[in-house]
Amino acid sequence: MQQTLVLDQDLIKRYDQSGPRYTSYPTAVQFHDGFGPQQYRAAAEASNASGRPLSLYFHIPFCDTVCFYCACNKVATKDRTRAQPYLDRVYRELAMQGELFDRSRPVEQLHWGGGTPTFISHDQMRELMTKTGRHFQLLDDDSGEYSIEIDPREVTDETIGLLREIGFNRMSLGLQDLDPAVQKAVNRIQTAEQTFGALTAARREGFRSISMDLIYGLPLQTADSFIATLDRVLEAEPERLSVFNYAHLPERFKPQRRINEDELPSAEQKLEILQQVGEHLAKAGYVYIGMDHFARPDDELAVAQREGHLYRNFQGYSTHAHCDLVALGVTSIGLVGNTYAQNVRTLDEYYARIDAGELAVFRGIELSRDDELRRDVITDLICNFALDMARVGKRWDIQFDDYFRGELERLHGMAKDGLLTIDGGRIEVMPAGRLLIRNICMVFDHYLGADGQTTRFSKVI
Repeated sequence: MQQTLVLDQDLIKRYDQSGPRYTSYPTAVQFHDGFGPQQYRAAAEASNASGRPLSLYFHIPFCDTVCFYCACNKVATKDRTRAQPYLDRVYRELAMQGELFDRSRPVEQLHWGGGTPTFISHDQMRELMTKTGRHFQLLDDDSGEYSIEIDPREVTDETIGLLREIGFNRMSLGLQDLDPAVQKAVNRIQTAEQTFGALTAARREGFRSISMDLIYGLPLQTADSFIATLDRVLEAEPERLSVFNYAHLPERFKPQRRINEDELPSAEQKLEILQQVGEHLAKAGYVYIGMDHFARPDDELAVAQREGHLYRNFQGYSTHAHCDLVALGVTSIGLVGNTYAQNVRTLDEYYARIDAGELAVFRGIELSRDDELRRDVITDLICNFALDMARVGKRWDIQFDDYFRGELERLHGMAKDGLLTIDGGRIEVMPAGRLLIRNICMVFDHYLGADGQTTRFSKVI
């Protein structure tokens, strides 16, 4: 399979609309408050019969400073004492969640996200991992995928050593852009020494995989300035790269209101940046995984994609499709059995729920058979750029052509535009269609409706 990024500007202009990123299907827009702690407990109990391994996600919401581009759920504060009351509640939630899942189910995947997980102290990091091990079966042979999001401004060599000691073997380094003018415009001042110092320390400590995050479309960026950052990153040879498109939605995300819109690059400039990113990464030997993600060809993600078993969840691409995902902390989203469940969004609500001895789940959804079928289709397309219609039909006991008659008619229009082919019972996404994979997946999204309303989502490109 060709795993390079190909841009067709005419197609992009025609298809560039708003749409979901499909970290879940149905998307969080469909979550409802009819699904709460009682339904979650039932889902957890039912899942124990499967014996599936577990994935744990912890949301640490605190940040020392606000990056103006940020759309994450976070609490900006310089008061480090706020971390302990939060962690105390996380420990109680850990105990409640631990009671729901059989201890025999190993934790094959673990992730700390944020916010800024490295906001908490070294002692708190150690304690959080220790208490996690009291309630869930953590792996002690380094075979799991245990990852953490790192702000290089928040760590020392000692921090990196501690994280490796307590079990982490993968990390994601936030960078976004090295250009001083861009950094000032988005309120994220971060030196190359801080960034690559953290990467060097991680390699020295034996981290197996390092990913770096960049954002294009930020104020004052040009193709030349962004490629200068990218070339500096490529010298460090990270295993994975995420090159995100900045979605400017100030009506939804207050920090973005502090960005000067007149300084944002035009749509044409953003495409130029993306075009050069694709060319530089292909030349450097990276393959395009999809949805902003690139990896070296020997990386697990690239291998899984070539072999057809890549997976996607709220943390991005993964090779752990067989895990139930248990989410802890404010606003986190879990996947247990055929359900999604989300915790309350604010600290006050979270503290009140946990202090009352209740799970923090406030909404979610139990998937119907149609939901699960469509999720299977969308996952194959967004992860592997291909769909075996006969396999889907056999697995779900349907006649694919009949069940998805309307969808296939719409796909034939995309086939004429060169986004995909439909032949021999297979849908194959063509190189020019991979950047527009969200558009293809949207055809199978029952909830978008016939009018295709997508105003609650970001632009595809």
